[in-house]
Amino acid sequence: MSRQVSSEETSDPAAMDARSGLKSLAGSKGVPDEARYAIYYTPPAGHALTRHVSDWLGRNAFQGAGKASAIGAGVDAFISEPRRYGFHATLKAPFRLADGCTSGELEEALRQFSKKTWPCPIGPLRIDIVRGFLALVPRSETPRLQAFASSVVEAFDRFRAPLNAEELHHRLDDPLDDEEASHLVRWGYPYVFDRFKFHLTLTNKIEAPHSNDVALELRRRLGALLDEDYRMDRLTLFEQSAPGLDFVVRREFDIRR
Repeated sequence: MSRQVSSEETSDPAAMDARSGLKSLAGSKGVPDEARYAIYYTPPAGHALTRHVSDWLGRNAFQGAGKASAIGAGVDAFISEPRRYGFHATLKAPFRLADGCTSGELEEALRQFSKKTWPCPIGPLRIDIVRGFLALVPRSETPRLQAFASSVVEAFDRFRAPLNAEELHHRLDDPLDDEEASHLVRWGYPYVFDRFKFHLTLTNKIEAPHSNDVALELRRRLGALLDEDYRMDRLTLFEQSAPGLDFVVRREFDIRR
């Protein structure tokens, strides 16, 4: 079982290399004005789950700018992060484009990838706690889904610029174990491959008893929508045009094979 370790102490040579890489990255200068892209899964814009969760978050990533949650002002303290990113499940976490790559090339690669892969079952969903926040997760084990996500991480890593200091410090807000630190250095995100867990984020990190109350409210609002047999039948490219702005849907790519 993995354990959390400090950045100063580990007996694993590979993890020590990763920690050294993190320190080196933390000392580098950021690149503040570049757009970021992310490869996500989200149900279609017109799907009832997208509409209901968008009301909860106070923003629909298919439509652009945010607003106060339609559910009520008392919810806003719980949803600032997922509101900014939009309703989604992460496949390839936000990244700046590598030198020499263009957004058009990224889109073409997504188009070709989507033509050559197969839809992947997700199944019915349930509300659970993932790393301290509430999210929708599959009710059953989904090994094909983990393999699919891993293929996306690998296929599009050539488009990813190395982390800058600001991005690194953001990721280090969460304590990472040795393997997660290695993933962060190598892939720009700690929760990939064996650490991947498919989830559609609904809240910020939230503590009991608030988490219990909010989960009950979400179950009441989403109800039978969670019983649908979902599947990974599209990849969605999100874009953040400048730091601090909301992520919005740039383009969808149907998986039709």
